[in-house]
Amino acid sequence: MQSDSETQLDTEDELTFSHIPVLSREVVEGLAVHPGGRYLDATVGGGGHSRLILEAAPDAQLTAMDQDEDALIAAKKQLGEFRDRIQFIKSNFAAYKFPLSTFSGIIADLGVSSHHLDTAERGFSFRSSAPLDMRMDRGQSLTAADMINDWDETELANIFFTYGEERLSRRIARRIVEKRPFHTTTELAEAIAYSVPPKYRYGRIHPATRVFQALRIVVNDELKALETFIEKAPEALLPGGRIAIISFHSLEDRLVKHGLRNSPNLRVLTKKPITAQEDELANNPRSRSAKLRIAEKKD
Repeated sequence: MQSDSETQLDTEDELTFSHIPVLSREVVEGLAVHPGGRYLDATVGGGGHSRLILEAAPDAQLTAMDQDEDALIAAKKQLGEFRDRIQFIKSNFAAYKFPLSTFSGIIADLGVSSHHLDTAERGFSFRSSAPLDMRMDRGQSLTAADMINDWDETELANIFFTYGEERLSRRIARRIVEKRPFHTTTELAEAIAYSVPPKYRYGRIHPATRVFQALRIVVNDELKALETFIEKAPEALLPGGRIAIISFHSLEDRLVKHGLRNSPNLRVLTKKPITAQEDELANNPRSRSAKLRIAEKKD
């Protein structure tokens, strides 16, 4: 998992992440970054939040984690100047073996990054034709194509409704089963668009948006991973240490809200989620859906 807030630049000979970390001021303040602290960036992406933490406290140490090999390669390059203070780990944050009472702060920036959306061959977006992949960790077996072409109509409808909050889920699933197999993102998006009424087809968002969200969540088991992370991560905080989680849609935010509140080891510091200010919205439109919640480890 990585940040919806990190955009990418296309140079002449390579694709690289740039650094527009969402809610940057709020994260550094919320984590109370301090000299000598040790921090975990559980979704390093291009390294935007990691850089802010390392710059805020010159002798802070940081563990940078991501399940995506491309993200780690980019982060190692972007954070090269801090190499003596940073450790990189390839892992899904749910599978990480959290060391007890180690970190002063933990940050997780959830969702899919602009790099994934803009790198067509990863299959996260329907803006251009690409294989139906959607795996964050390309070492795993399940792809979006497997789901779309092999799962039955009822399963697909339930997934679209549950994880995409798509009210026309049954209608869309029926059309998909009638027209499959599908090989590319654009083929699938077009079939979805023509399965819904014209008014819905030309609405504020493309009618395939929620279906693609649902597929991505299931392919990467995102909500279960988030539940596991929220359950395990507090054990790794020092007393008074803080955890900050940024979510980008209601399903994630609901899990974060209740998970932090129900943790016996945490005290929630944000009664309401922190959202982007006007200046950030102007510079980074994707920050509009970001919600930051922060909790502190009890003494």
